[in-house]
Amino acid sequence: MRLILGSASPRRLELLAQIGITPDAVRPADIDETPRKAELPRPYCARMAAEKAQAVPCAPGEVVLCADTTVALGRRILGKPVDATEAAQFLTMLGGRRHTVITAVAVRTADRIWTREVETAVKMKRLSDDELNGYLASGEWQGKAGGYGIQGRAGAFIPWIGGSFSAVVGLPLAETAVLLTAAGVRA
Repeated sequence: MRLILGSASPRRLELLAQIGITPDAVRPADIDETPRKAELPRPYCARMAAEKAQAVPCAPGEVVLCADTTVALGRRILGKPVDATEAAQFLTMLGGRRHTVITAVAVRTADRIWTREVETAVKMKRLSDDELNGYLASGEWQGKAGGYGIQGRAGAFIPWIGGSFSAVVGLPLAETAVLLTAAGVRA
């Protein structure tokens, strides 16, 4: 089976490499990621992963792997900030509070799809003005759900997580390995 990664995320490539998997091709999905009116974070994230998997061409003998990571503060979806102002708003809202990072994974063959969602509780400390401005200036917030990446500088802002670290980065490795095995991909 040829593995197709339906994501342009370098973090997902790195995470797959950790478990000895190198995709045969990378075909990022291009879909509208706008949440529906009143859509809750977990169903939204699951829908995004499944829609990405359906959007990536999949020939016989290929397995498509797609994922979506969403930061949820209660019922509110904090996606990828559009600019530094929105990133600052997200980081300020998250500061001093627990939030949930949801990563949904979808694995598809020509005739079947497997899905899984993983929720991880994360606590971010309240950021000082210097910490917030320094992080915003780094640009690391760009393209990251909730405006932060735990695997970078923002790791210093996270005193506690309950769940899967790799899911917060963007791909829950244990669950992904199970789904890939079910689809016929071996590490």
